[in-house]
Amino acid sequence: MIIPILGNVTYQITLDPSVWIFDDRKIRFEDAFQTETKTNEQSSPELEAAKRWDRAVYPDHIKPPVNRSISRMEGKEILKNSYVIPLSDFIENAEIKHDAESAVLETNTGEVSISIDQLTNSYMLFAWNGKKLKNGGPAHLYFRDGSNKKNPIKGIKKIRVI
Repeated sequence: MIIPILGNVTYQITLDPSVWIFDDRKIRFEDAFQTETKTNEQSSPELEAAKRWDRAVYPDHIKPPVNRSISRMEGKEILKNSYVIPLSDFIENAEIKHDAESAVLETNTGEVSISIDQLTNSYMLFAWNGKKLKNGGPAHLYFRDGSNKKNPIKGIKKIRVI
């Protein structure tokens, strides 16, 4: 149930969608495509500079924001919702090399080639109604712009950067 990111990257990493339910970076599926425009509107050079400063001064407090205590009420809520997680942090950690051209997603039904930008700006659906994806799992890939919302890339077994 893990998805390796390998190929033209500095660090080959593996993604484990089964543990993302505990990750604070997860976003409710219903909110993922609505909040994107708000996030872009709030972006400014000053805000970006502040984020870079925080990463430099407090590197241990920024990523990954996981293992926050979950209340009983939050636990019940988690088991009802569907969630995605942005891939950008994982792609950043793998450090795609500057000469990389595209990414090939190896799926249960074949290979799908996408651009590096599409890969970086995408979400992975890992839970539907609080449960792991069994049909087409372990994760489905959605572009952040919502262009493939009705037809996500399913059954991803491996991400190869070329």
